[in-house]
Amino acid sequence: MKKIRDWVFSQLVSMSLVSSRPLSGSDSFFSEGLLEEESDDQGRTANLVALPLLPDASHTSDGNQENQHNPSQKRVSVEDSYGSPHMSDKKKLDPLAKIEDLQVTFLRLLRRLGQSQDNLLVAKVLYRIHIAALIRAGESDLKRVNLGTNRVKAVAMKQEADGLPELDFSFRILVLGKTGVGKSSTINSIFDQTKTMTDAFQPATDCIQEVVGTVNGIRISVIDAPGFLPYSSSNVRRNKKIMLSVKRYIKKSPPDIVLYFERLDFINMGYSDFPLFKLITQVFGTAIWFNTILVMTHASSALPEGPSGYPVNYESYVTQCTDLVQHHIHQAVSDSRLENPVLLAENHPHCKTNFMGEKVLPNGQVWKSQFLLLCICTKVLGDVNSLLKFQGSIVLGPLSTTQLPPLPHLLSSFLRRHSMSVPNGLEDQIDESLLLDTGEEDEYDQLPPIRILKKSQFERLTDSQKTDYLDELDYREILYLKKQLKEEYQRRRENRLSKEENLVNHNDYDSQQVPPEAVTLPDMAVPPSFDSDCPVHRYRGVVTSDQWLVRPVLDPQGMDHDVGFDGINLETAVEINRNVFASVTGQMSKDKEDFSIQLESAAAYTDPSGPTYCLGLDVQSSGKDMIYTVHSNAKLRSLKHNIADCGLSLTTLGKKYYVGAKLEDTITVGKRLKFVVNAGRMGCPGQVANGASFEATLRGSECPARNDNLSMTMSILSFNKEIVLGAGLKSEFRPSRSLRVSVNANLNSRKMGQVCIKTSSSEHLQIALVAAFTIFKAMLRRKTAESSREALESG
Repeated sequence: MKKIRDWVFSQLVSMSLVSSRPLSGSDSFFSEGLLEEESDDQGRTANLVALPLLPDASHTSDGNQENQHNPSQKRVSVEDSYGSPHMSDKKKLDPLAKIEDLQVTFLRLLRRLGQSQDNLLVAKVLYRIHIAALIRAGESDLKRVNLGTNRVKAVAMKQEADGLPELDFSFRILVLGKTGVGKSSTINSIFDQTKTMTDAFQPATDCIQEVVGTVNGIRISVIDAPGFLPYSSSNVRRNKKIMLSVKRYIKKSPPDIVLYFERLDFINMGYSDFPLFKLITQVFGTAIWFNTILVMTHASSALPEGPSGYPVNYESYVTQCTDLVQHHIHQAVSDSRLENPVLLAENHPHCKTNFMGEKVLPNGQVWKSQFLLLCICTKVLGDVNSLLKFQGSIVLGPLSTTQLPPLPHLLSSFLRRHSMSVPNGLEDQIDESLLLDTGEEDEYDQLPPIRILKKSQFERLTDSQKTDYLDELDYREILYLKKQLKEEYQRRRENRLSKEENLVNHNDYDSQQVPPEAVTLPDMAVPPSFDSDCPVHRYRGVVTSDQWLVRPVLDPQGMDHDVGFDGINLETAVEINRNVFASVTGQMSKDKEDFSIQLESAAAYTDPSGPTYCLGLDVQSSGKDMIYTVHSNAKLRSLKHNIADCGLSLTTLGKKYYVGAKLEDTITVGKRLKFVVNAGRMGCPGQVANGASFEATLRGSECPARNDNLSMTMSILSFNKEIVLGAGLKSEFRPSRSLRVSVNANLNSRKMGQVCIKTSSSEHLQIALVAAFTIFKAMLRRKTAESSREALESG
């Protein structure tokens, strides 16, 4: 049910009702939300199904309060038509029963208008009502909702045939638009009589007036407002004054539908009413556009000529004009999901009519019937929205690509975060002590010389001799790597001691050092291209003595095909002072529309007495917002093979902030076994997450020369009164000389997990076997899918 609800929420703004234009939902942007809007609230919340815009019950008398609150519900219920004399109080309060009554009224109105239930607009309205009822229905009411459609149709047919009960259906309309577009003439055409004065040479409506009449048995109230003047700096004040007066007038009795008028023959490529639409949005709020119908008058005017010299196609011309108006509305509300229904109207007395005297447009449509149908659909969907209480389900405005990170994810990342790697830090001291404590310092130098065989000589050896020869080479390689690591650690120790001596003697140590030569970085892998020259030279970089490494970021899909990159990568690690180190790693990308940055910076201070303190700042772009994370930690070494760590973290995203703290302890047993246990807590206003983990790592016998290891992890996470247990296994080993395997698997108490196996080999036969296995697996999966598809088709 949750997936259906999420899908409906996304569809109700983009799904069309007529000519790919939807009848969107709205909340009451003139009632309580309007009062808040006047205090700088732009009323951006909107409803799911459609347009409630119902009068506030507080402004009605006690005797007529229920009927005035929803006049379209003054009818006999579906249950009464089946002989039930009285409904219980529970049924009277049942929204699903009221929805069924509303559907009956809707179908009866369609029969009176001569509209078929197969009409695309009608079908989509019934479909939306059905989906909305499914969202609000409980598990016990799902069957009732699914079976209620046919019952409602039968009841509507029976009631309309009997003529009982009488329908009491009405709606209120607010008319907006520029002066001279035909608002008053359209009102007269709707009622087939002169209700308002019209004038072809000057504005005929100079004050707000309400017109009431009956059309096809439906009571219609129309609020005719003075027209707006074309946008200019001198007319803004007058237009805003008119809007504010309309806003005050409709407070006590909000309209159900808004008609915005525009002349079809006045729209061209130079049309731009965006400032006027923006002013309407600022005064009434974005929710006004949810229940707005665009009325294009003068729909039978002569069509303009196309490039060929002949008049353009009517349908394409109407589509082009309405899309242009809709585009400016999208700009005003900063949201392209909104699509308003369009009504074409013609009030000229010489307009073509059918045999019944109804005015017909060039496309053969009777515009007055279409007007009634659109208004009825809007009103019915508004009543459904009010009954099911879909409040604040849709928000108009710029689509925010910012996603708030979930609290458990932030906590897990914080617990896994490793502090800045400091030269001569505690970890290096542990590895150094473990390596220097071994008694293998001179073993490599004491080995006798070995003769390196050629390939032809190696092939003449027996299998046992080949194995012994390769084992000997592996053994010598391991001893050589260990010797290099020991020499590196000894060189670091000597440099550190020499620096300390130079600082004591006040010597300029930096002046004694020769700056290193610039080293060219390896060429970047450039994808194949049809260009005549290879652009590899554009991405070349060097490592200089300034300790800054800057490289371009290759983007094959970037906006600049000639250059091919629109970002840079920056890395540096410097020793600021004797015991102060800093590092910066970041990447920045920029194109014509988007800007993204990822930056990790940290500074660490190593106390000669043992502790290490670190402070860092991470910056990451999330849509148009930025995520900032400030973290700090302190490492304390209480024992020779034990490191305690405590850290704090503060993450901000817009007005959201997350604060976290953790404790961690690392214990090393011997040269190969290491235990890490940590616990942390992270919270934000109203939410708290707690977590802990335990990790045991067993290094290979050849460590640190080779990175063979086996790691097992157990974790626990508590969030919103739910506890999730997790376990993980990570291993990296070399089963043979030419094959290396990495395995990573995890599983949690929610029965969710993953297994990842990576292999690398230098043997061509093993690579071919891996490729063959992958192809075979894909073919087997495809065959299984085809067989299941055939079974479904045959069934």
